[in-house]
Amino acid sequence: QVQVTEFGGGLVQAGGSLRLSCEVSGRLFSIHAMDWYRQAPGKSRELVASITNDGSTNYSDSVKGRFTISKDNAKNTAYLQMNSLKPEDTAVYYCHADVQLIRSVVRGTDYWGQGTHVTVSS
Repeated sequence: QVQVTEFGGGLVQAGGSLRLSCEVSGRLFSIHAMDWYRQAPGKSRELVASITNDGSTNYSDSVKGRFTISKDNAKNTAYLQMNSLKPEDTAVYYCHADVQLIRSVVRGTDYWGQGTHVTVSS
């Protein structure tokens, strides 16, 4: 079974930095894209950043200029470098992967991690 696991959450002071990691494990053919979402208490889940297999990236306006998404294809791992953190960044951060399981079926399948908590104190 394909599994997505996030690491790196924690408590940080406003203005500080954290780096989250997302590892995709299990048998798969390729990963089309990886994304970071977050869900603050009482709010809906929102897309924070995404990266495709060709390296193209997108960011939400709220994090652009502060967060950077990257990936290591050899490790099936994506990262989210979060700088200049604000209290409003406090949320559970989830990694999502669009995974092609076998070569003959190009359409990907969605996999989600369990989330990692990020708390930014003021």
